[in-house]
Amino acid sequence: MELFPPIPLARWQESKATVHRFAQVVGKIRLARSVRRNHWWNVPYYLTGRGITTRPMAMAGGAGTFCVDFDFVDHRLVVCASDGRSVSFPLTGQSVASFYRETLDALAVVGVPVSLARPHPFDLPDAGRPFTEDTEHAAYDPFWVNRYWQVLGQVNLVLEESAARFCGKISPVHHFWHTFDIAVTRFSGRVIDQPPTVDPVTREAYSREVISAGFWFGDDAFPGPAFYSYAAPEPAGLADRPPRPAAARWVERNGGHLAVLDYDDVRGGPDPRGTVLDFYESVYESAARLAGWNIGGEASPGGVTDPVAARTSTDR
Repeated sequence: MELFPPIPLARWQESKATVHRFAQVVGKIRLARSVRRNHWWNVPYYLTGRGITTRPMAMAGGAGTFCVDFDFVDHRLVVCASDGRSVSFPLTGQSVASFYRETLDALAVVGVPVSLARPHPFDLPDAGRPFTEDTEHAAYDPFWVNRYWQVLGQVNLVLEESAARFCGKISPVHHFWHTFDIAVTRFSGRVIDQPPTVDPVTREAYSREVISAGFWFGDDAFPGPAFYSYAAPEPAGLADRPPRPAAARWVERNGGHLAVLDYDDVRGGPDPRGTVLDFYESVYESAARLAGWNIGGEASPGGVTDPVAARTSTDR
C-alpha cells in the first residue's frame, strides 16, 4: 500500500453515502450510551487495526461494557460484550434500513437494549427520513471502503504527529460520524461567548477558542479529498496570510475561511507527510500569533515537554 493512495470521490461516492449513514446509526448509539465529554469527545470513532471502533461503552447498570467495531477488512459489523458474548453480520448487501435492524438485533443478543431519541440521519439531505425507511442507500464496494479505512489510518498517524507538537489542551485524533472527517483540535482555554441562536451541537464544540486540523473525503460542495485547517473564532487577517505550501489556499466556507490542501497535490510529491505537517503548522502558527496564543509555552518538540528529557533524548 503506497502512502496516500488515490481515493477519488467519484469512484466511491455511493458507497461513501451508505457507509456514512451506517456510521451515523452506530454513532447515535454511542451518543446514547456513553458518558458525555466536553466538546462531544465521547461520540467520535477511533482507528483500529481493522477498521473503526466506538471504544467500550457501559452496559445497563454499569456492570460490564460493550463495544461496536466496523471491520473494513472482512467487512462486518462486530458487537462484543465484556462477558464474552459476541455477534457480527456482513456490511455488504445491506441497505441503511436493514443495517439498522441488524444492528439493534445484534445489540439485543449481547444484552444491550437501545432506544434512540431520533433514529434519523443528522445534518444530511435525508435527515427527515427514519433509518428504518432508507432502502435507497445500499451501495457498498468493499475495495473502496477498505481504501477509505487505509487512508484514514495513514492520515491518523500524520495528525498524531502534528498533535505531539502541542502540550496544551488538545482533543484526541478522532473520526466524526457527523461530517465524516478525521480531525484533531488545539484549545487556548479562552471562553467564547456565542449568540443564543447558535445550535447546541455547535455551542459545545466551539465553547472555547480552537485551531483545528483534519482531513475529509469530499462532498457535493467540495468534490475531492483534502487536508484542511481553520481557527474558530477566526482572528482578523488570518485569510491574508498564505498557508504553506504554495498549492494550499484559503476558501470561504460557512461564513469563514478554511485552509485547504488538495490530497492529490500532496500524494505525488517527494515528501507527502512532511508537506502535510508543514501545512498544518503554517496555519497554526499564523492563527495562534494573531489570536495571542502562548506558542512557545505550549510547544512540545518531538512530543517532549520535560527539559531534561529534551536535552538527553538524542543520547538514547
